[in-house]
Amino acid sequence: MRFGVRGKLSPRFVGPFEVLDRIGEVAYRLALPSSLAGVHNVFHVSMLRKYIPDPSHVIDHAPLQFKEDLTYEERPIRIVDGKEQVLRRRVIHYVKVQWSNHSEREATWELEDKMKRKYPQLFETSGEVYEEIN
Repeated sequence: MRFGVRGKLSPRFVGPFEVLDRIGEVAYRLALPSSLAGVHNVFHVSMLRKYIPDPSHVIDHAPLQFKEDLTYEERPIRIVDGKEQVLRRRVIHYVKVQWSNHSEREATWELEDKMKRKYPQLFETSGEVYEEIN
């Protein structure tokens, strides 16, 4: 289940959650928090990922704030990188954007013009300066 978000910004995994019991050969019942009360608590094994404990690994669990319809708001945090794609007759400018509730590793490439129109504050406070070449 994508929790109401479609496309490339949907979280790959949400959790970790405790396994309560095994149901049949390929299904497990999980202990979900009350914020996910609208989600059925039985999952197929292909939808789960095994947690491998590591003593040096500290889980920084910042729970997502879900709305009643199980959606949440994604906001850009910062611009990580920029690049230009040169075509035959024009140049397309891209910026790599880190989104809220996602790590820098999951940043996505977005069109610079679109991001400037929608989130101009990102370009005012970012440490890097991107120039448009005409």
